[in-house]
Amino acid sequence: MALGEVASTSASALEAARAGDAGNLWVTAQSQSAGKGRRGRPWISQPGNLYASLLLIDPSSISRVGTLPLVAGLGVHRALRGFFANSPQALAIKWPNDLLVDGRKICGILLESETLADGRLAVVIGCGINCATHPENPLYPATDLAECGIDAGPEELFPALATGMARVLADWNGGSGFAGIREDWLLAAGGKGGAVTVKRQDGETEGIFEDIDRDGYLLLNVAGERRRISAGDLFFSTAEGRAYGG
Repeated sequence: MALGEVASTSASALEAARAGDAGNLWVTAQSQSAGKGRRGRPWISQPGNLYASLLLIDPSSISRVGTLPLVAGLGVHRALRGFFANSPQALAIKWPNDLLVDGRKICGILLESETLADGRLAVVIGCGINCATHPENPLYPATDLAECGIDAGPEELFPALATGMARVLADWNGGSGFAGIREDWLLAAGGKGGAVTVKRQDGETEGIFEDIDRDGYLLLNVAGERRRISAGDLFFSTAEGRAYGG
């Protein structure tokens, strides 16, 4: 479903779910007037970038759906890596699913879910990929494909996104294949083995990024004790201080 300007592609996908859509539906738009990021932060949605949401219906059991954010991040990584094949920039995933190029955000992913009136679970994977423009924010530095020297707009990028996401969802296989997804995700992860800070509404935790577990939780070594982190904004730590969060 290709649209012009909408409030958000994810909202449109959920509307389709409520109307009885069977899922595996992509909704794209030229721009969004009410795009949003994690924790309700606004997502600037100017024309020229790719705004796309994938509707899934009953993608897995409730116990396994929590790994989908990492699956989505890997799907976008697979979509983008071909465009960076001849580029020196480092493409990485920042837990759980931001896509970074040399530490700057090029894609944000937000998952939303809703139990429908008929009992089905609708899950929407919303993706915003910066092709031509990016917001300026010193706390959350960003970039776009054009700035990286890559000439690819939404028309070229969307087929790669749809293919990459379809393949990673097939590998995930309703959650039963997450072990393989986890291995590939860790290979693409930024900051593994280094110091990070995870900020939450109730505080923050500093430690060494050691791993992710079978539920997709971040595993930090905090003064010799391993901590499981389910959610939060991750910042890499450098000699100059916190380098990035999103």
